[in-house]
Amino acid sequence: MRTRGLPDRHEVVVLALPDVTAFEIGLAPRFLGTAVDDDGRRLYRVRVATLDGGPVRTSGGYSVLPEHDASIVATAQTLVVPAVHGGPAMTDGTLPAEVTALLRRAAGSARLVSLCTGAFVLAAAGLLDGRPATTHWMYTERFRRLYPAVRLDPDVLFVDDGDVLTSAGNAAGIDLLLHLLRRDHGTEVANRVARRSVVAPWREGGQSQFVERPVPQDGATGTAATRAWAVERLGDPLTLAELAAHARMSVRTFTRRFRDETGTSPQQWLAAQRLALARQLLESTDHPVDRVAADAGFGTAASLRGQLRASIGVSPLTYRRTYRGPVAHSM
Repeated sequence: MRTRGLPDRHEVVVLALPDVTAFEIGLAPRFLGTAVDDDGRRLYRVRVATLDGGPVRTSGGYSVLPEHDASIVATAQTLVVPAVHGGPAMTDGTLPAEVTALLRRAAGSARLVSLCTGAFVLAAAGLLDGRPATTHWMYTERFRRLYPAVRLDPDVLFVDDGDVLTSAGNAAGIDLLLHLLRRDHGTEVANRVARRSVVAPWREGGQSQFVERPVPQDGATGTAATRAWAVERLGDPLTLAELAAHARMSVRTFTRRFRDETGTSPQQWLAAQRLALARQLLESTDHPVDRVAADAGFGTAASLRGQLRASIGVSPLTYRRTYRGPVAHSM
């Protein structure tokens, strides 16, 4: 399965700057570089570069030596800037002139992706002015002080602004890369990569960065069992009261604990799960859109159409044609 408009091997370059975060330098090779189509062909070529092709310091107390220098950025269709741990972009809002020039040239032809504090690098190059973006919540005040022209949203996991995408902390970088896979090649490709790495295949970008209590304390009753129960019944008209009753909690306690554990409300979480199921059904079945809407819990095709347009800007049939080719059914 391939998305129209994308070449067989999408060129991705990871630009490793001094003091790159050790964890994030490997995310794009892992999550994009291992993505394959139904015939096992790799969908991306991911290469890592430093400015001069020499070793670069990492935040882990060691250096890495990629195989390329920054000349390969000229061929990039997606340029990934991992997090940096310090440096002028985070201290005084500047970049070396060669880095600024490199990034501005790339912006004319490549999709730009920053992971965590990599947003400081894009902002220092002037590439986020007037645009929505996010970064790690710990650096919100510093970011706003250095880059007041950026429309910073410090609460979300990632922001997709078309040709520029930014993410929050480490795990949110994984969420953003899986989002790119879904956007480029559909849910099934993204899910395969997620399963291989044993990570959750879907966390909505608008979910809060700050999850107060992701794991219930010993002896505490959590909402995980109820979430698993709900996922098996997405086609049913589940109410907040029914979810709370399954968890044997009051609605108020359930809502509070659910947000503590997931970073979102029960209603928002349920809507995201239903939308993910609808997208999967549109990609993997020939069911009429009315049936997809019913099976995913939207009730009517009109409701699904509105939700899909609000989320990714297309109708159900356009989404299906994009990821599966023409089908016989119509609304």
